[in-house]
Amino acid sequence: MLEWLQTTQYSVWVRESWGWAAALTIHAFGNAIVVGFMILIGLRIFGYFKTIPYTSLNKLFPFIWVAVVFQFMSGFTLFMSKPPRYVRDAIFDTKFSLVIVGIVLLVMIQKMLNSDAAGWQAEGKVTSKALRFAAAGTLVWSMVIVMGRLTAYLGSLYIA
Repeated sequence: MLEWLQTTQYSVWVRESWGWAAALTIHAFGNAIVVGFMILIGLRIFGYFKTIPYTSLNKLFPFIWVAVVFQFMSGFTLFMSKPPRYVRDAIFDTKFSLVIVGIVLLVMIQKMLNSDAAGWQAEGKVTSKALRFAAAGTLVWSMVIVMGRLTAYLGSLYIA
């Protein structure tokens, strides 16, 4: 089936025209938005940027979710260029697993901000739970970037 996917018209278009470059560009912008905003949220929860109210951090999530959708669509396009390679690539599998964990963490952080940000703002501090989630989210999304780059540069070295 993977070999068939690789011969579809869409897969050929990605490899032999501007599809790869377009998808990679969109993927890079999506990564920048998700990871950049996650780091901004994490740094604010860690106590930096005190002029940004905790309650305003939720305004970033519509941009994050749109970027996640663009990452999914562009990531699927990149995957279609060489499905057999990516399925056998442990680095890609790790990246994809981290993306799933990262999305779960984004949902949890958004829920936490919805329910607790006003209290943090009033008290001037966040809970240790929020610190743990911010650290995990920042680390996981940063590792998504690292694993994505390793997929591009080293992934083919580890195919069984």
